[in-house]
Amino acid sequence: MSLVRAPAALSVPGDILAGATAAGRPLGPRTVGAMASSVCLYWAGMALNDYADAAVDSVERPARPVPSGRVPRRTALAVATGLTGAGLGLAAVSGGRRGLAVALPLTALIWAYDLKLKSTPAGPAAMAGARALDVLAGAVAGGANPPWHAGGGGTAGALARGAVPALLTGVHTYTITALSRHEISGAPSRLPATTLAVSSATALSTVLPSVLPAVLPPRRDLPRAEVARTAVASAGVLAYLGTYGWAQVRAVRDPRASSVRRAVGAGILAMVPLQAALTARAGAPVAAALLGALHPVAQRLARRVSPT
Repeated sequence: MSLVRAPAALSVPGDILAGATAAGRPLGPRTVGAMASSVCLYWAGMALNDYADAAVDSVERPARPVPSGRVPRRTALAVATGLTGAGLGLAAVSGGRRGLAVALPLTALIWAYDLKLKSTPAGPAAMAGARALDVLAGAVAGGANPPWHAGGGGTAGALARGAVPALLTGVHTYTITALSRHEISGAPSRLPATTLAVSSATALSTVLPSVLPAVLPPRRDLPRAEVARTAVASAGVLAYLGTYGWAQVRAVRDPRASSVRRAVGAGILAMVPLQAALTARAGAPVAAALLGALHPVAQRLARRVSPT
């Protein structure tokens, strides 16, 4: 559980759901298969992280599984390798060539980040790219062009429709990764102030397309489905800002390591309400509400096993 940060995996299926909903087909066997593949790759990244960071963690995080001796370093590598194979296999079975077309570069980014890029200036961008690719994996799993979507069909059309949620998810991930570099030493207050501004802009960009038609003239009665979409998207953004946003406010006031760590943990779990808002915005408020219900579950589990 602690080696792969098991509770944090609840932040992963929503990437696929948000991408698939944007592509027009949120549910189906291929979507479920892509979710399973994504969780395996996420867990692989967590295990590989502990393998790669064993020396650093022995000083900075001695309670982690590898430096504490609970898990041998070679076992962490074996787990990472096995989960990577499982993730790629599930991508191939559920999505065929299209699934592998996204899963392979996603896997490459995960391994490159953990083994080389994490401590470089490219680290945050690499992690942001990985989460963006995860959303695009959902868009590809969402499949063909549905009847209510204009625009191109096939893989290119699905990727185009998934681009906005992928970008917003990637931007959010960038802020978390930038903060995570200061979990041990603390951060200058300008850093959480900057990430707070960026995450606030991310929240507004997510919800405004749903809210503006309801508040701008000419005023009109909205269909029930549009009201539900707006309500669920708004609730997701409020939960996002109420957890991750507030944690960043506290880090601005007190930028010591403990506050930054709490902000990072809140940001990982806040993926869920952000994904729910993106899913609702794309027209699937029921699926979004069910996804949003995972957020308090993930918060409770995170008290037992740290997501960072």
